[in-house]
Amino acid sequence: MTKEVQITFDCADPGALALFWAEALGYELQPPPPGFESWDAALTAFGVPRDQWNSRSAIVPAEGSHPRVFFQRVPEGKTAKNRVHLDVRAAPGLEGDERMNALEIEADRLATLGATRAYRVEPDGATGETGFITMHDPEGNEFCLD
Repeated sequence: MTKEVQITFDCADPGALALFWAEALGYELQPPPPGFESWDAALTAFGVPRDQWNSRSAIVPAEGSHPRVFFQRVPEGKTAKNRVHLDVRAAPGLEGDERMNALEIEADRLATLGATRAYRVEPDGATGETGFITMHDPEGNEFCLD
């Protein structure tokens, strides 16, 4: 039986990182539970102390069936390269200069949201490499524009 998958980020600021990734992926913040007009109202009703309100956040696909992405606050910062990372498919089906131009446009858009560029790998027909751009989200997590 196929299982559902949730992607979880350990982070310092779940609310801010959720907003970044919602914009990056075309997702939206997960709405509050039924019966509540806002998360503030829900958290107040649940008795969650105000200093814990930004201990977690989640984003969900605006349309379609894609994984939920969850963000949880942890006390330690990121110290090493990610062993798993996201590939944001910004140029599926494109090749060569057209592909790399589309990736550059997306890299520029994400940079305005707080991402930083790490490096660019050029297409190489000899190796089958199609080209990609590696970036860091606002908390330093690596991801690729593919």
